Amino acid sequence: MASGAATQPIKVFLVDDHEVVRRGVSALLEGEPDMKVVGEAGTAEQALARIPAASPDVAVLDVRLPGGSGVSVCREIRSARPEISCLMLTSYADDEALFEAVLAGAAGYVLKQIHGADLVGAVRTVASGGSLLDPGSTGRVMERLRSTPAEPDPLAELSPQERQILDLIGEGLTNRQIGERLYLAEKTVKNYVSSLLSKLDLKRRTQAAVLVAELRTRNRPDRAPW
Repeated sequence: MASGAATQPIKVFLVDDHEVVRRGVSALLEGEPDMKVVGEAGTAEQALARIPAASPDVAVLDVRLPGGSGVSVCREIRSARPEISCLMLTSYADDEALFEAVLAGAAGYVLKQIHGADLVGAVRTVASGGSLLDPGSTGRVMERLRSTPAEPDPLAELSPQERQILDLIGEGLTNRQIGERLYLAEKTVKNYVSSLLSKLDLKRRTQAAVLVAELRTRNRPDRAPW
């Protein structure tokens, strides 16, 4: 960078359910000439609503939050805005939370007992595209991934036609509307619906609609789960 060139400050968004913690971290970061706190949130819902509008470079997320978790916020933010780096901040050294954070796309995972100067350095590291996941932690996560059996497909017993009808149930279509969409008689659709409910061990089509929503959330929200 050329000497004297203006440098944009690192924009940071803070998410923690304790106001005292947010104030402390905010004061620490605002005391740095190259950092600016652009927003705060105390719950997962607030974070998801405010972070995209604030467009931070780094989101510092508490792992445990009311109404959700910092890990789920990280996953959604990284999916919608991959340019935002997420730094997880937690009170406990928890391998399970670390595992989930890595899978969610977090760039770093630090304890709240961290020294102020080290936290400032951590924010700078992830803002520049670096990672604070030490090789030992990353190694444990990779080992767990290798040893974790693949999750069974809950729709494995359904035929392609039944999967397509299940998808349309998830869109809220009636049997008649499904029949019109797929050029099938309404009675034929009803038979397919009964069959797929039986295979999925469900009693009502509303339960099938909920299942579709859950599968779409688990995968990409803009695509069917198959």
